[in-house]
Amino acid sequence: MAERFSEIENRSVPGKPTLEERLKEYPELRAKIETMLGIIENAGGDIEKAAEAERRIIEELRQMGNEVLHGWARGQQAKKEQEYNAKPGVNRKEKKTSTGTRDWEKSK
Repeated sequence: MAERFSEIENRSVPGKPTLEERLKEYPELRAKIETMLGIIENAGGDIEKAAEAERRIIEELRQMGNEVLHGWARGQQAKKEQEYNAKPGVNRKEKKTSTGTRDWEKSK
């Protein structure tokens, strides 16, 4: 199976960063993957049954999915804010000077 992955990796687009290079941009994701590898390799020596390994891997995947989606959402929000701030006529940084019409004044 490892041979199959290395074949796919070697066929990747030239100039495209490797998985290792890409993971450097996401340290939290890298940490989660390393944690899962530790479970798979039974680095702690405390996993004796497949059911326990499965439970731990599933929990790590759930947490990773949650964190990844939150990070994605924050990135999308930042991207949208930049898009709106770049539009002419959109200025969200000025304070409003009008306090509106007082109750006893007639509106014009």
